[in-house]
Amino acid sequence: MKLPNVKLRELKLEDAEDRYKWCLDKEVTKYLNVLDTYPPFTMEETKNWIQKCMDKSNGYEQKAILTEDGKHIGWIDLKNIDRFNQHAELGITIGDRAFWRKGYGIAAMKKMLEWGFREFHLHKVWLRVDMDNHRAIKSYKRSGFIEEGILREDRKRSDGFVDRLRMSILQSEFFKGG
Repeated sequence: MKLPNVKLRELKLEDAEDRYKWCLDKEVTKYLNVLDTYPPFTMEETKNWIQKCMDKSNGYEQKAILTEDGKHIGWIDLKNIDRFNQHAELGITIGDRAFWRKGYGIAAMKKMLEWGFREFHLHKVWLRVDMDNHRAIKSYKRSGFIEEGILREDRKRSDGFVDRLRMSILQSEFFKGG
């Protein structure tokens, strides 16, 4: 599959409208680490979060994901950045379900990984994913991530604690893979 072109840009407060709309979709938030309430956050909380990302005051390097023609479809971030050990955690959400299963997530990850490896001189980028999120695991593997291990009962959901898979990609693997 040829990947679509995506753009990553800094967040803007206007992104809150899309972000809030996406949080009302339980399919979008099913695997997000958010409160088990509906909606998981208010419009005001959404705006506050985006402002913190813009101010770089919450430890997140979060970017908006745009289609080639500029439509805002989700977000991607690096967090838990450990500058000494040169690694960070990746998070991604394609909030607009019309763009699921079309390669937009993989395309966005490739751009974010390249940015993270070059900008922050990271050695490794890792992530955690619920074991039953098969679609995401497949996407991460296609992006070059390798399974590191299982984090037992690592996330609390409404249906109890669930195991998560830890995956990672090294800078050398990313650039070797093209």
